[in-house]
Amino acid sequence: MKINSNSLSGRESRVESRRPTRCARELFCPRPLGTTKRSGDGSTPDPRLSARAFTLIEMILAVGISAIVLVAINAVLFSALHLREVTQAAVDEATPVDQALTILRRDLQCAVPPEPNGVLTGDFKAGNVTSLGLSQPVDVEIFTATGTLHEHEPWGDIQRVTYELKDPATRTAVGKDLVRSVTRNLLSSTTLDVEDQPLLNGVESIKFSCFDGTQWLDAWDTTDTTTTDTNLPVAVRVLIQMAGNNSDNTRPQPIQILVPIDSQSRTNT
Repeated sequence: MKINSNSLSGRESRVESRRPTRCARELFCPRPLGTTKRSGDGSTPDPRLSARAFTLIEMILAVGISAIVLVAINAVLFSALHLREVTQAAVDEATPVDQALTILRRDLQCAVPPEPNGVLTGDFKAGNVTSLGLSQPVDVEIFTATGTLHEHEPWGDIQRVTYELKDPATRTAVGKDLVRSVTRNLLSSTTLDVEDQPLLNGVESIKFSCFDGTQWLDAWDTTDTTTTDTNLPVAVRVLIQMAGNNSDNTRPQPIQILVPIDSQSRTNT
């Protein structure tokens, strides 16, 4: 019986093509962990694929470095939190002072010049002033155009404003309260309705000085006919001394503002 060599060679080629290649065998049948791969001739191992673990010294070094980094981050974080608290406390302390100074500066800048026969005008007084409708003397009395117009209130923008120091409502509080008293209805024939607006707490003293063009005066009264101060001052200087509230009884630096007054009454004489 004759065997065709061509048929045998074709059958062997088909069987050989069905066998998985070396790359396929390595993909679907990986070596167990810990074995090494040899080179093409099967004699030289490949050190790159050999199994290797961390030593105890390496683990100790890694943990130590991590601890040092965490301590540094913790110190930076607590420093940032402390700085934030200090800054927030300083801002909270300065906010009422800035608001009070803004209101005071606006009242002085919008002062109305006195006119003998004018309507909705008044006098400018500074020093120990006795104001109508108030039981205690005030530090300054101004007629100013800072009134807020409202559809439900029939008052104009001219109002009488006084600033004075009053005893605090809390007995344990340090210093006095700076109070702004406002009278809106200037044409009232009855008792004036005065509204007290507390501006600042912990004030030890407040002083108003008026500049007449050549010198600073501690008192100013446009109703006094014996003096030449019948007009608004050229500028007003306000000195506020806050009361100390710390354990060593140190006094804070005084707060000073200088407000120029542009409005002046003019006559033909």
